[in-house]
Amino acid sequence: MKVQNVRGTYDLYGNAKKKNKKVIELGSQMAERYGFEEIETPVFEFTEVFARNLGDTSDIVTKEMYSFQDRGGESLTLRPEGTAGVVRSFISEGMQQNLPVKFYYAGPMFRYERPQKGRQRQFTQFGVELLGVETPQADIEVIAMAYHFLEKLGLEKSIVVEINSLGDKESRDTYRQKLVSYLEKHYQELSDESKERLEKNPLRILDSKEECDKLIVQNAPLYEDSLNEASKNFFKDVLKGLDLLGIPYRVNNRLVRGLDYYSHTVFELVTNKLGAQGTVLAGGRYDGLVKEMGGGDVSGIGWASGVERLSMLLEEDVSPQRPIAVIEVSPEVHDEALKVSDLLRKAGYVVDQAYNGNLKKRMMKANKVNALKAVILGPDELMQEKITIKNLDTGEQKQVLLKNLLKEIA
Repeated sequence: MKVQNVRGTYDLYGNAKKKNKKVIELGSQMAERYGFEEIETPVFEFTEVFARNLGDTSDIVTKEMYSFQDRGGESLTLRPEGTAGVVRSFISEGMQQNLPVKFYYAGPMFRYERPQKGRQRQFTQFGVELLGVETPQADIEVIAMAYHFLEKLGLEKSIVVEINSLGDKESRDTYRQKLVSYLEKHYQELSDESKERLEKNPLRILDSKEECDKLIVQNAPLYEDSLNEASKNFFKDVLKGLDLLGIPYRVNNRLVRGLDYYSHTVFELVTNKLGAQGTVLAGGRYDGLVKEMGGGDVSGIGWASGVERLSMLLEEDVSPQRPIAVIEVSPEVHDEALKVSDLLRKAGYVVDQAYNGNLKKRMMKANKVNALKAVILGPDELMQEKITIKNLDTGEQKQVLLKNLLKEIA
């Protein structure tokens, strides 16, 4: 028996857990400020929900999915990302009659990839999805939300918004022809993986991590040269909206994103604090995904962020609420100490009540947990319905009536 965690997973506790929790709480607050409500989809779905919609040549489908057969012979997959599951729910729950639909989510995702800093095989993702809005206003809103979310975390000085347009289907088809024509001239120099992609999804080659592919892609045709007027105007309106809101951005003509369902606006929020893999939040528009999954012709846009990677960027530890230490001088006041602790907790205070030890040890424990104050109960004082309150920062202490405890603590 191996008493250790599986490679690519880890136990989350202490300050690391507090940081993750802070990221999710601030993300939730920001999403709700924009009118989004929370959704929770199952941790596993039918495999085709992901395999069909992430693309046959995407790294997630070909290399990274955790798939298995259940006892009924169905092929199931632990979710590698959040969008496909939310869209599946949108269709299966019949939400098409209530457009627009705005959701946010947070939860574990699973990908079999090489573990590295801030990137594990089980990781937590926070994301948003906006379905049913075809206009650039949706793009502006979700990008602004993403930026303000990271701003709320204090990361705006280390973050750059990179943005690009993939255009509509006509623009995408035009670019595909140009790209294939260019890449075919360099076929022998491509990696084996990119040779396969050249037939199925050549745009994925632009996202290749192989050095030989990167050299070839440097001189590939630019996407912007294939955009039709409608796509150019759409992207122009998105950038205009970001300018109006004061959201800083940088147009990156090589940005394509890794999944096959994107169209028009794609974006990444990137930092230089995490080495080469600096993307901490990414997303884009996916106008064809709902239809591809069997729903109506409904547009969509969203983004997702790795919670662990964001929490690594938080410079300061998350300080919990300092507790009140309830200290009993002798065992005979134990019952009263329980009642006092319960009173304080019901009033909203964090209470630390040492389980054993004499007065000295209990005071040492109070200092160890960084208690703000100590409520000391002794038999003589209780006979007079009094207790002692000690400020552990200043050392000042005083006796007060037990009935005035909450007033004095406040």
